[in-house]
Amino acid sequence: MVSRAGAAARRTAARRAAVWRAGAVAVAGLAGWHVVPAATWLPGVRGALWPALDGRGDPGRVALTFDDGPDPGTTPLFLRALDRLSVRATFFVLGERLERAPALGRLIVAEGHELAVHGWSHDPPWVPRPVRDVREVARAAALVADVAGGRPLWYRPPYGVLTGGRWAAARAAGLRPVLWSAWGRDWTADASPASVRAEVARGVRGGATVLLHDSDALCAPGSWRAALGALPGLVADCRARGLAVGRLAEHGLDRPAGAARGCTGR
Repeated sequence: MVSRAGAAARRTAARRAAVWRAGAVAVAGLAGWHVVPAATWLPGVRGALWPALDGRGDPGRVALTFDDGPDPGTTPLFLRALDRLSVRATFFVLGERLERAPALGRLIVAEGHELAVHGWSHDPPWVPRPVRDVREVARAAALVADVAGGRPLWYRPPYGVLTGGRWAAARAAGLRPVLWSAWGRDWTADASPASVRAEVARGVRGGATVLLHDSDALCAPGSWRAALGALPGLVADCRARGLAVGRLAEHGLDRPAGAARGCTGR
């Protein structure tokens, strides 16, 4: 005959096991919600399943974008180069860097370029932090709007990893996530103008969004020179194929609900 103490112990153990199972299911669900959207980092997956997230727009255009600025030491060099080429681009800026250089942010817009949100800082994405994601993306978007005098339209997460938390944060801030469909691999120590131009040429098509960097703050020291040196050649390559080069604002992507005009200049 089972004692009352033994039966109570079994019931307690069963309840604990049920709690642990429920907890494990919840953790697994949170992990899936956090990680599964990050598969969009893979260009093949993204291009096949989410072409808009891939930055695919007007087939007669290429959108030129830059990440990780603004950088007072290097961004002005890119602005001068773009002006010589008569090209306007979209700059995905970090809030913590824009906060230190708001005048440079205003200059970017005054010269006809577009500011977009790259987050507040360039933190790794692997640990779920949905509340902090919402707070920091909103903070960065508010700062961009204040500096540029207009609501930002686009969001690109650090490292291009769009977790569930970052996706939700972008939606809460009224931003449209956009990654890229071609890049220059310009962040590496061995990048050169020729390698960046060739890498972009391999991935660029009509409607593509190109990713480059206007700062080496998060890249190999001096790597910005490769992107800067590649600009005239890659713009010439696009134009030779009859493709206009410009901002995301003119790229034909669906804008966030209620958005009329973003953080662009003339």
